[in-house]
This record gives sequence, structure tokens and C-alpha cells, in this order.
Amino acid sequence: MSRSFFRTLIATSLAACTVGLTLAQEINIYSARHYPTDEALYADFTKATGIRINRVDADDAGILARLRAEGAASPADVILLVDASRLWRAEESGLFQPIRSATLENAIPEHLRAKPNANGASAWFGLSTRARLIVYNKSMFQKKELANYEDLANPRFKGQLCTRSGAHPYNLSLFGAMAEHLGEAKAEQWLQGLVKNMARPPKGGDTDQIKAVASGECGVAISNSYYLARLMRSANPADKAVMDKVGVVFPNQASWGTHMNIAGGAVARHSKNSAHAIRFLEYLASPTAQNHFANGNNEWPAAKGMRFDNAALQAMSDGSFKSELLPISAVGKNQVKVQQMLDRVGYK
Repeated sequence: MSRSFFRTLIATSLAACTVGLTLAQEINIYSARHYPTDEALYADFTKATGIRINRVDADDAGILARLRAEGAASPADVILLVDASRLWRAEESGLFQPIRSATLENAIPEHLRAKPNANGASAWFGLSTRARLIVYNKSMFQKKELANYEDLANPRFKGQLCTRSGAHPYNLSLFGAMAEHLGEAKAEQWLQGLVKNMARPPKGGDTDQIKAVASGECGVAISNSYYLARLMRSANPADKAVMDKVGVVFPNQASWGTHMNIAGGAVARHSKNSAHAIRFLEYLASPTAQNHFANGNNEWPAAKGMRFDNAALQAMSDGSFKSELLPISAVGKNQVKVQQMLDRVGYK
């Protein structure tokens, strides 16, 4: 063989190694987590591994739409979403790459990850959870009147309920769970009861609902737990005044438990660097990262046996509570039916 052939072969090999090195030193993340406190997570991972993170931020729906549009050309390696039903829908659409990881499988409980396929691989893993809670004005109602989600449809709360849009993913997941627990007919009756009890048309985010309860605009509302914890930990006197006026209920403690939504992660189906994508997800399941979810963004860690020192979360729940254990697939499959129910009962 000629010297020129060997020079070409060596040059080609070096070029391939350079490309491989470049890929190995970075991962591309599509993230629906828009929390400034997460910046420390990314920085710590890069510091520990030398792997640079490139991030695209969008909401859950935007990320899924982008993945579908990009197809096999997508540069995404890791997908981070903040809603259980969207994780399920992405899995069903084949947008995730099922993976095996002893680290993730040992850390994350079965009900907080995708059901394994025939090869034992899971398409996504829950990384943190948020409770969907009832908030009430303490001068207007008592905690015992709101023990369950079903109580929100009681006529005694006519003109007293505030919520964000029924079509918001947080509410869709709760309503999907209620459809599973109650059956379709009773779930629709319950939603009709919520509409009849509205103090005003649904609007705003969860923090807006909490403040509306404190002001007396409404007497009861639904909110994710981490919005409440933010207000509880705030140094702003106005936020402290809000929390002095509202009480918090972890619903259905005597039955199926409080509904928990999931923020989770997955490896993109067409990831070009799945090894380091898995490494990043394993890092997010580590005690260091799990504590950051609790202390940085007021979320409950998903990993087993985690202890954390977020005083707001501890005070809110008196240290412990019963969580709903429905399979995410059951909640996800009810989404279309729930949307139709919302249309029929006029829940905006």
C-alpha cells in the first residue's frame, strides 16, 4: 500500500476521533424546567464530568412538537419535562429511547418511571414530584370541610372556587387521575360541580389562585405544592401575609392519597450521545441533585430514602403524607376523555 493511502487513513482516523471527542464532551438538553435554581445543577454536572451542557428551553408541548418536527435529525440528547401526562404521551409517540441503568432503576420507585419494555428498559424516569393541593381561606372555611378533592364540588362552596385553566397540564393530570378513581360518569359530574362553584372564570397561575384565596376573592383553590413553599420561604412581607391567611390540605388521605405530578427526564430517541445522556440522568437521581430539587425548587425528591431539610415542605405536610400511586399510563390515557368532559361542562 502507498504512503499516501496510510496518510489518508491516519488523517481520517484522527478526524473521527476528534468528532467523537467533541460529541463526548457535550450534551444537548431540551428542558421544560424554567427554574433559575437549576443552573447550579448544570454547573455542578459540568464541573464533575467536564461535559458541557447546551440547553434549549420551552414548555412541554413546545418540546414535543420540536422533537416531532426534527425527527432523526434532532440534536437532542436529554429531554426534561414537568408533567406526567406529557411524559407518557412522548413515550407513546416514540420520542424517547428506552434505556437500562441500574443506578436509575435502584433509585427511582417503579410507579415514578415508565413501565419497562420486554428488554427491561424504561423510556423515562421521574426525578421530582409536586403535590396538587387544596388551599382555603382560614377565616371562611375549616380544614375538615375540604378533606378530599371531591369536596370541591360540594354546593357549600358555590361561588368560592378559583383555579387556573382546566386545560393546563397540572389540572389535566389531576382530572385524569380523578377519572380513573371515580369512573367517567362521576368524574364528569364532579367537574360540573367545580364549574358551578367557580368564583370567576379560570385564569392566571397557581400563585394567583393562592393570592386570590388570601384576598377573599375566593374561598378555596387548587395549587401545586412548590408554589406554596415559595411563598412560605419568601422574605417579602406581602408573601408572608398571604400565607398567614391560607390553610393547606393534602386531599384524600383516608382513600387513595394526594395526587402527585412528576417532573422527569428521558434520553431522546435519536440522541447521538446516549451514554452521557444516561450519565446526566443518573446524576439527577443522585443525593446531591435530589437535595437540590428539594431545597432549590421546593419539590419532593423522587429517589428512594431521600432526606432533605426544606422546612417549608416539612411544615406544609407535617413531615409525611399519603401519595397517590396510580400508574402514569392510566392518567395519560384519560387525557382525551377529560378534554371532552371539560368542553361538555364548560370548564374553560
